[in-house]
Amino acid sequence: MANNNLNYDGSRAEKILNEEKKILDEERQILNEIKKEESMITKLTKNIWVTSMLLGIIIIGTVCGVVYWKISGESVYTDNASISAPVTNLTPSISGKLNNIFVNVGDELQPNTVVAQVGNELLKTKTASEVVTTNTALGTTITPGTSVVSVVNPLDLRVVAHIDETKGLSDVHIGQQVDFTVDAFGSTKFHGIVDEISPTARQGDIVFNISDKRQTNQFDVKIRFDTTEYSQLKNGMSAKVWIFK
Repeated sequence: MANNNLNYDGSRAEKILNEEKKILDEERQILNEIKKEESMITKLTKNIWVTSMLLGIIIIGTVCGVVYWKISGESVYTDNASISAPVTNLTPSISGKLNNIFVNVGDELQPNTVVAQVGNELLKTKTASEVVTTNTALGTTITPGTSVVSVVNPLDLRVVAHIDETKGLSDVHIGQQVDFTVDAFGSTKFHGIVDEISPTARQGDIVFNISDKRQTNQFDVKIRFDTTEYSQLKNGMSAKVWIFK
């Protein structure tokens, strides 16, 4: 009787163990399925992210292309431009030794400011000026016509754009609105108006067209801007220009 009970208990324990093993196997299968699904979801998520990124790049590229096409169709563009003004050379009326220089390059001066002494003669500015060059050879003899100090009048500053005769020059007219940027100030936009178009080509700036080896001349287009509002703009700064048709 005791042996029968032991056999029964052993059989029952084995059955329970088999059932638990079966349950564990099923749980393992469920976990494996869950892991597979997680892996598929992760891959799908990555694919969606990559696809979205590529789609975003395509959209941005398309928008930029459309904007560029629209702007290029509405404007004449050149990155060959700079800010400049006519240079005034201050020279003595009679020969004499250069005794003193009282200014430095970059100084902003008021009218009638003494800038140098040649012999007994004091050289002065006639208008508000910015110093662009100085002669530092003290003690040398300076003759009339020899520059001692060169200045520009900040009020005369213009953006001077060099435009090829085959790249929109015929679309440029006095009074047109202009946007321009200056390298020193990044993407900051400034505004101006076409003030003057040179009647003759620039000397020494001939570009050859590769297709037929014909020379292409460049012309100066001067753009007036508010020098008081844009007082940070200085002589010699490089610029990019969009002249609106």
